[in-house]
Amino acid sequence: MPANLLVDIAWTHVTSRVRQTLVGMAGVAMGVGFTIMMAGLMEGSQIDFLRQLVDTMPHVTVQDDRRSVPIQPAEQEYGAVQMSNVANLNSRPGIRYPESVMASLRSWIPGDVAPSVRTTAIIDHGGGRLGVTLTGIDPRQEIRVSKLASQMREGQIGDLSRAPNAIIIGQALAEKLAVKAGDTLLLIGGQGVQVTSTVVGVFRSGLKRVDEGQIYSLINLAQLMMGQSGVINELRLRLNDPLIAQKIATQVEGQTGYKSVSWQEANSDLLSSFSVRDFIVLTVMGAMLLTSSFATYNIISTITHEKRQDIAIMKSLGMRETSVRRIFIFEAAIIGVVGILAGWVIGYLLCYGWSKITIYNTLTGTTVPLSIYYSPTHYLVAGGISLLCCTGAAFFPARKATRVHPVEIIRGAS
Repeated sequence: MPANLLVDIAWTHVTSRVRQTLVGMAGVAMGVGFTIMMAGLMEGSQIDFLRQLVDTMPHVTVQDDRRSVPIQPAEQEYGAVQMSNVANLNSRPGIRYPESVMASLRSWIPGDVAPSVRTTAIIDHGGGRLGVTLTGIDPRQEIRVSKLASQMREGQIGDLSRAPNAIIIGQALAEKLAVKAGDTLLLIGGQGVQVTSTVVGVFRSGLKRVDEGQIYSLINLAQLMMGQSGVINELRLRLNDPLIAQKIATQVEGQTGYKSVSWQEANSDLLSSFSVRDFIVLTVMGAMLLTSSFATYNIISTITHEKRQDIAIMKSLGMRETSVRRIFIFEAAIIGVVGILAGWVIGYLLCYGWSKITIYNTLTGTTVPLSIYYSPTHYLVAGGISLLCCTGAAFFPARKATRVHPVEIIRGAS
């Protein structure tokens, strides 16, 4: 049976009941449209959060420790020997020959690397004490591996070199301590070293735990607070593509022997929660598309019931059951395709409308727009699933109607 004849018959059935057809198309369109909107909204918010997270921290951090205790010489010589509680003969922390290591990494990594000194300190101010993480940096190299320069709200990153014992603190920490650029703080190091520091800048990363617990200084001040002059205990890498950070971290660790942590590994718990949320969102969107296909099921069921005599006539004239079944599947496909096209338009308009909505952040006093991610994949996936649901919904009533013998239909009609 020619396909164009089956399509013509299907088109005649669909257009003969315009109201029902429009209802079915509207159901498909709304399901597709809201699915696209949800996908764009959820993925947009996730990408925006990850962007803030990635911009706040290095893509790869090379630390001065190792993932496991090195194998001892006795264990190498004698396989049955097992040693525990081995004393660390290298009591001095830090990465050995950091300049050579950085030069080697710069020769092949797709990005840049900068040294830093990471330690802890206590801020004594206003009669209270507060523990923070102190990171000593080189401002000239730091601008190539972090977004700190663009996150400054007061002062500039280069101001660290213009005042003695200068520090840059987070905005949340500055508000908690009631300090601003130009004020002084007392820093207490782990070795009991006390230094009066000048606040030369305030930054805001967007992550409260960073803005409230992180301060920056020059490398020499961090070394002084640590009690280890000349030590570099951390290398910070920034890559052209953050998504390859885990691969680069594995290669760096294999080359240097030092523990290398990618931003994905450092936030593995958070990323796993995103995976669970994505699964839930996909389940909800699939349910929405499946629900919209019930309108198509009802319409095809009604058409097959009303066209029972037409089915009997076509079968009595020699048309096979598969050809008759294909007619009703074509009808569902027509409803689905038109509904999907309308749903794409509705989805885009919904995404555009949501992108104009701004949310007021009471903590920061700023308004931020909702992040919407526009992707052709959302449209294709939503349309494909919806079309599959529509044709699947039409198959069962069409199969039931075409399996009835023509004589029984004609007798029932008389």
